Amino acid sequence: MEFEKMTIEELEARRAEIAQLAETEGVDLDALTEEARGIKAELENRKNAEAARAEIRKAVADGEGVVVRTFIEEKGEKTTMTIEELRSSKEYLEAWKKDMINNNDKECRTLLSVNELTTPGTVPVPTYVEGAIRTAWEKLGLMNLVRKTYIPGNLNIGFEISGSDAVVHAEGDEAPDEETLTLGIAALIPQSIKKFITISDEAADLNGTIVDYVYDELTYRIAKKAQEVLLAIIAAAPTTATSSAASVAEVESDGTDLLSIVAECIAQLSDEANDPVIVMNKLTYADFIAARNGADYAVDPFMGLPVYFDSTLGEIGNADGDPWLIVGDFGVGAHANFPNGDMVTIKYDDLSLAEADLVKIVGREFVGMNVVRCGAFARVVPSTESE
Repeated sequence: MEFEKMTIEELEARRAEIAQLAETEGVDLDALTEEARGIKAELENRKNAEAARAEIRKAVADGEGVVVRTFIEEKGEKTTMTIEELRSSKEYLEAWKKDMINNNDKECRTLLSVNELTTPGTVPVPTYVEGAIRTAWEKLGLMNLVRKTYIPGNLNIGFEISGSDAVVHAEGDEAPDEETLTLGIAALIPQSIKKFITISDEAADLNGTIVDYVYDELTYRIAKKAQEVLLAIIAAAPTTATSSAASVAEVESDGTDLLSIVAECIAQLSDEANDPVIVMNKLTYADFIAARNGADYAVDPFMGLPVYFDSTLGEIGNADGDPWLIVGDFGVGAHANFPNGDMVTIKYDDLSLAEADLVKIVGREFVGMNVVRCGAFARVVPSTESE
């Protein structure tokens, strides 16, 4: 197995599965032991890497090894930092913090002007902040699959509802009939996704550290909500395409056919959906594993597809009519547009809760998402008989 390509959840699930397999008669214990060691090593590597990143962020916040400007008096020359060095410096992080608090980018612009490292009218974010945003999307592997654009305003994307196939035309034959094509328009209308936290006045006064804390806390939560919104759009999409909505196939199941349900979903997908993945609740995942174990591992119920988890999907038998499984190609069938970029906008309120010595910090992201291809997804809902 290529452990480096697996999520932490997948690694933990596989480790638990190995523990169960070890009790099975005739199993290759040496192979299981080797795999368990590999998983342990991969988890340790990731833990160490995250610890190293945290140390780097702390060092940047504390200003270790940072020089904003260096003057070489002997030669009478002034050496300035690169844009990457500047955006990682304590001075810039502190200026960004004050910008976030006061909504005034004067100090950021002063640093940029001295170093002549920016286009007029723009104030680049600190390197750490960009890294926090990127990490938030990467932690949610599912959203990392979605095609993204950064076009201001609403975005309309055309999709094919129906069309005739291409034909083979021999030289000299009559011209083929003109293609019949019916198109729809999927609108990506931005929505505001918000999350706020409150911190103490003392924490707010810490140099730079507030930026670290705020972005670690807010960005992942906002990215997670974006994923949940997209899954809700897929869950609510019509089974028959309209002029304004692409279709999603729907399969009914009471959960007794777990060894074949993914294959049935794949059969509903279009030829363009070449890289489908599976999305389910972790409780549902446990049911799949139990079904596979009960079949003596003779069948892979996941058909070799990657599995992603989201707790907003229902569990088998407890989905209340909502989808409990989604199979589809998110790169082909879904689109996310960030009209203001994928940065999280921060608002700082030190007045509303001043009597409690607390500061409220609100994070907001504008993003428009939709299903943009018919046949890219199939969802499984409880069968009528099971309700």
